[in-house]
Amino acid sequence: MNTVELGASSLQVTPICLGTMTFGEQVNQPKAHAILDRALERGVNFLDTAEMYAVPAKAETCGATETIIGHWFAANPGVRQKVVLATKVAGPSRGMPWIRGENSGLTKAEILNACDNSLSRLQTDVIDLYQIHWPARNVPAFGAVYFDPKKDKPCASIHEQLEAMAELVKAGKVCAIGLSNETPYGVHEFVRLADQHGLPRVATVQNPYCLINRSWENGLDETCHRLGVGLLAYSPLGFGLLTGKYDDGGIHKPASAEGQQGRMALYDSMKAQRWGRPEALASAQQYNALAREHGLTPSQLALAFCYRNWRVASTIIGVTSVAQLDECLDAWSVQLSPELLKAIDAIRWEHRDLAQ
Repeated sequence: MNTVELGASSLQVTPICLGTMTFGEQVNQPKAHAILDRALERGVNFLDTAEMYAVPAKAETCGATETIIGHWFAANPGVRQKVVLATKVAGPSRGMPWIRGENSGLTKAEILNACDNSLSRLQTDVIDLYQIHWPARNVPAFGAVYFDPKKDKPCASIHEQLEAMAELVKAGKVCAIGLSNETPYGVHEFVRLADQHGLPRVATVQNPYCLINRSWENGLDETCHRLGVGLLAYSPLGFGLLTGKYDDGGIHKPASAEGQQGRMALYDSMKAQRWGRPEALASAQQYNALAREHGLTPSQLALAFCYRNWRVASTIIGVTSVAQLDECLDAWSVQLSPELLKAIDAIRWEHRDLAQ
């Protein structure tokens, strides 16, 4: 894999990024370190984490993923210089008061403090890409479709957040900045205010993008293309729906090759979220069948759709074993024909009324 440049930053990353939110919940430290070792061995130089991980979010595992990565760095001198490290500062609580309180508005002081805590857990002096995990302001995100101005409440301004990021960059604690779970308005405002006030320009937006969630194509693709902002596509396998593991028994049946339950089967909180909707599974089942008709595994089809998409700078994969990692990396060689892409779009339009 050749590396790509993230937005207007100087960061050079592989087009596949190892996401780590399973570390500290489904994956213990020794297993996580084995996955990290294998990713590096296979040429992946890009790691993504967050202060709130592991997932599903709990007070007792908040920060566990960063801590596991920090222990890996400490145990392997020289490895930190070989990887591009991304992490995220959480937005307002969303029912997670243990992060920094229910009334958090993502103020400058909160961002600065969060960064210092992440640096400590990660046992590093610098974060290569520091991202705002979700907007401080009221937005339709995490499966919500409609903006409701009645839900607005006080929070730090985008300008204040950018000033915090500028202070971190100036101090040498952060190299580049990014956003996550953002909207076209938010991306434009961050870029506009950065240019107006000489503050750091966002390099990336980390949003969901996969066969069963193509909402990125409704405005954000043009926005980021024209503003020079790269997409970090998360959930390319739709939380496992696009692997085929739930095709026979839905999200209530364990079906992984290792005899382990997937996240959708393990955690009731995830069944109630966007990926747990019956229509999402129905759509995924059609894509999975299409893959098999063309001699591919469902995972190969779903990953190749992201890997080779002009909209995507790097695709974030999440795994719970070395075997899963190898499967995801091996899919890099898969090319989708124009005919297969046309069939993918036919299914997409059949489900065009799905709330994404």
